[in-house]
Amino acid sequence: MQISSSSSSAKLTNLHMMRSSSDHQHQWRHNYNLKQLFVPSSCPNLSVSNSPLNQSVAAIVFGGGPDPELYPLNKTRSKGAIPIAANYRLIDAVISNCINSDITKIYAITQFNSTSLNSHLSRAYSGFGIGKDRFVEVIAAYQSLEDQGWFQGTADAIRRCLWVFEEFPVTEFLVLPGYHLYKMDYKTLIEDHRRSRADITIVGLSSATDHDSGFGFMEVDSTNHVTRFTIKPEKGQQDIVSMENRTTTTNEGTSSCVPSTGIYVIGREQMVKLLRECLVKAKDLASEIIPGAISEGMKVKAHMFDGYWEDVKSVGAYYRANMDSIKSNRFYDRQCPLYTMPRCLPPSSMSEAVITDSIIGDGCILDRCVIRGSVVGMRTRIADEVIVEDSIIVGSDIYEMEEDVRRKMREKKIDIRIGIGEKSQIRRAIVDKNARIGKNVMIINRDNVEEGNREAEGYVIRDGIIVILRNAVIPDNSIL
Repeated sequence: MQISSSSSSAKLTNLHMMRSSSDHQHQWRHNYNLKQLFVPSSCPNLSVSNSPLNQSVAAIVFGGGPDPELYPLNKTRSKGAIPIAANYRLIDAVISNCINSDITKIYAITQFNSTSLNSHLSRAYSGFGIGKDRFVEVIAAYQSLEDQGWFQGTADAIRRCLWVFEEFPVTEFLVLPGYHLYKMDYKTLIEDHRRSRADITIVGLSSATDHDSGFGFMEVDSTNHVTRFTIKPEKGQQDIVSMENRTTTTNEGTSSCVPSTGIYVIGREQMVKLLRECLVKAKDLASEIIPGAISEGMKVKAHMFDGYWEDVKSVGAYYRANMDSIKSNRFYDRQCPLYTMPRCLPPSSMSEAVITDSIIGDGCILDRCVIRGSVVGMRTRIADEVIVEDSIIVGSDIYEMEEDVRRKMREKKIDIRIGIGEKSQIRRAIVDKNARIGKNVMIINRDNVEEGNREAEGYVIRDGIIVILRNAVIPDNSIL
C-alpha cells in the first residue's frame, strides 16, 4: 500500500491519538465516564471564573429545522445529525465545545427529523451524567394541556421548556445552534458577558467575508454595544459586511455591521422577562427577541470571534466543510478533543490501496482502490480498481456478510451490494449512507450541471455536486 506523507494513515493515527490522548478519555470511551475530563487546565487560555460554569451556566442546543438548501442530506435526518469528517455528527462539535469549556448542563431541543439525532445524543452522551448536575438531556417537541401544537420557533421552544430549565439555579443560558462547525472557548465568552454586565451577548464574526448570515446582522459601536439588530442588512449595507469595508461613520459615531453566528448568552432573569412578560407572543430569537430586547432598553453586547466557523446550511457548505477537515488539523487537538459516540468497530482494512490527502473512518474495507482528497465514512466497502477523488463517502450502518449477499442474489432480492463496485469512478460527489454503487459506474457530472433533480434515479445535483441519496441503488455501467 502506498501512502503519501499527508495521507489518511497519518490522519487516522492522529484521530486515534485524539480519542485516546489520555487514560481518562480511554476510560470514557469504554465506560462512558466523563467525570475526570473536567480539569480546569484541560484547554489552553481558559481562565477560571469566580462562578464556575458547570454550576452557573446551562447550554441550550438546537438540532436545526428544515433547510431546503441542504436537501437531500436532511431528507431523513436533522441538520445536527448530518455526518461530518468520517466519524462524527455536526452536533458533536457543539457538544464538545461545551464539554471542553466545563459547561456540564446541556439541553438539546429537537423537533425536525429528530429520530437519528435523539438516538445519537442519548447513546453518545448517556454516561456523561454522573450526577444530576452533569448531563446532556434531549427535549423532544411535545404537546401539553396548555400548548397543543409543535414548537413554532426557537423563542417559542425555550418559553415552553422554561419549566425544565428552571430546575437548576443557573445565572446564564448559552443558546447554541447545533449544526455549526467551529471550536470556541465558551469560558472567554461568558467572562466577557459578565465583565461587561450585559443582559445579552451575541457572538459576531470579526473575520467573515461575503457572509450571508441567516442569524442576522448587528450594528456595533466602538464599545461593542449593539445598537441595532436586523435579519438582513438594509439596501446599500451588503458590501460593508466584509472585513475590508464594513465600518461606517455617522453623527452618532463609528459603527460596524457584523454578521451574527446565532450564539447568545442571555441572563436567566432577562430570558424569563423577555419570554414571559415583554414578548409573550414572539416565536423567534433572532428576528423578534433580540430586536425586542434592544427596544426594551436592555444592554446587548457583541463578542467577536475570529476563528474558523462554518454554518453548514447548504450542500455546498457541507462539501466545503468536509474538504476543509482534510486540509486542517482542527479535529486533532489533544487538549480540546472532539467527542462522539463510542463504537466497537475494527480498524480499517486496506489491501494495496493508494490513499492520499484523505480521512478514513473506522471499520472500512478498502481493496485495490485509489482515494485522493476524500472523506470516507465508517464501514465503507470499496472494491478493486475504484477511483474516488474529491468526494465524501458517508459510509454504512451495517456490514453485509458474504453469505447473506450470495443468498440475496440467489433470491434476486438484490443485484448490488452496499458499497462501491469494481472499476467505478467517483469525482466531486457525496455518496450518502448505505448506497449501492454498481460496477463500472461513472459519477463525474459529465455535463457540468449545477442543479438537477433525479431522485427517481437515486441522485440529485446541488451546487455542481452530485449527491447519491441514502439507500439509493446505482446500476452497473451508469454514467452520471
